[in-house]
Amino acid sequence: MNRAEKITKIEKNPEKVWDVIIIGGGATGLGVALDAVSRGLNTLLVEQSDFTKGTSSRSTKLVHGGVRYLAQGNIDLVREALRERGLLQKNAPHLVQNEVFVIPNYTRFNKLFYTVGLKMYDLLSGKLSLGKSKGISKKQTISRIPTINQKGLKGGVVYHDGQFDDSRLAINVAQTAIEQGADVFNYFEVNGLLKNGEEITGVKAIDKESGKEYNFKGKAVINATGVFVDEIMEMDQPDHKKTIRPSQGVHLVLDKEFMPGKDAIMIPKTDDGRVLFAVPWHDKVVVGTTDTPLDEHSLEPTALEEEIEFILTTAKKYLSKAPTRKDVKSVFAGLRPLAAPKGDSDKTKEISRSHKIIVSESGLITITGGKWTTFRKMGEDTVDKAVKVRQLKGNESRTEEMQIHGYVENVDFRDPLYFYGSDKAGIESLFEENPDWSKPIHENYPYLKAQVIWAVRHEMARTVEDFLARRVRVLFLDARAAIEMAETVAGLMQREFGKDDSWAKEQTESFIELANRYLLEEYKPAQTI
Repeated sequence: MNRAEKITKIEKNPEKVWDVIIIGGGATGLGVALDAVSRGLNTLLVEQSDFTKGTSSRSTKLVHGGVRYLAQGNIDLVREALRERGLLQKNAPHLVQNEVFVIPNYTRFNKLFYTVGLKMYDLLSGKLSLGKSKGISKKQTISRIPTINQKGLKGGVVYHDGQFDDSRLAINVAQTAIEQGADVFNYFEVNGLLKNGEEITGVKAIDKESGKEYNFKGKAVINATGVFVDEIMEMDQPDHKKTIRPSQGVHLVLDKEFMPGKDAIMIPKTDDGRVLFAVPWHDKVVVGTTDTPLDEHSLEPTALEEEIEFILTTAKKYLSKAPTRKDVKSVFAGLRPLAAPKGDSDKTKEISRSHKIIVSESGLITITGGKWTTFRKMGEDTVDKAVKVRQLKGNESRTEEMQIHGYVENVDFRDPLYFYGSDKAGIESLFEENPDWSKPIHENYPYLKAQVIWAVRHEMARTVEDFLARRVRVLFLDARAAIEMAETVAGLMQREFGKDDSWAKEQTESFIELANRYLLEEYKPAQTI
């Protein structure tokens, strides 16, 4: 993932025509890129910021079928998602864990209802099941969730789903696509479309680091920009009417003391009808989410006060120790690109209830909706459509059985470097180049200086934020600690890039300003590391 080398390579062939150009480097775009290149199609992906900077790094960290969708009767969606969950666990075992969820029951009817309902969940997962659901006693529920509110507790229901690290999976998918032959770039912003008459023939893009502009020619252009799909569609058709309305989901991160066990909690119906999860993740607990319709969207959405209070209030009802604002280590918000039908237009094809594909008159293909769990299937469906509509000559998709970069069996999830999978040895080999890189960046966390070097050299990390937010997840886990790490990380990146002191200073200050948006109270460290 050497960005400079790959740019030099494409500059040597300015007239190249790609089979597929993908706009957007989140879960959906990366899934499309991997599927396209797996078929032998010449593939280019450009992302305006860093990979998964937007929604795709801000999930509830679940690879799941969706118990709530089952309750709504969306059987096809649940079956598809459960199958994809199983495939992902097989193809990326270093990132997807089998997580036990407990639904605490405070009425005997609820225990019976969810015990029966989750048997259907088990059945739909078929041979790719992660484990059988079962009802458990009050004593067993307390044993699994020691901090559960015991007042009125009748028992619980246990079921299995997947837990993962979203942006780490994205980086590994990007690496896999590159290894298969794709060209993948972050910090390339599409600012226009190329056309021959009314037909789309490529994109205009600017390298945000150098300011240099490029015209990339392609047979098929795929818009996979999540909440930004309408902006690309407006480039194609200025009178385009919006196809999505974003919905915000907020998560709070707490210390492990609030849920010291290994199991997660799922509250299927809160007082206002929402679903709430409390999920162990990187030795913390992620609690969420909300579902708040918004009229505006951005790369850095902000949690609303009522969303924060809703999560804290609901958590208080189910945990014996009530979390307060001062217990929140980090708060993050993400925007879901909710797909909406486009009237009776025959240009819109709803592939499933989780995502839809729109083909414009110009031939622009837009994929919208969906969720992380089904990213591979979304990619396959989108490329199927591109092959048909743009008459591409590609093979059958190979992603069902494709191992994701970093694949390794028998993962020790207690190892601080487990999420690197097979790359762990490469990181440890950096200790020989510079023994200082074997030291931790922060006294309270196991992240090593070598991980910064690895991220720059092999994971296309370009900024302090790229590293602390998405190559490792400190910003999402403990924003104060991330602030304290910023100067050290900036210094390491500065030397690796050959930048001057002003670059490191600007990076540090910029990151601290950003990180304070993940805190409920502003934090300025007395001294930086």
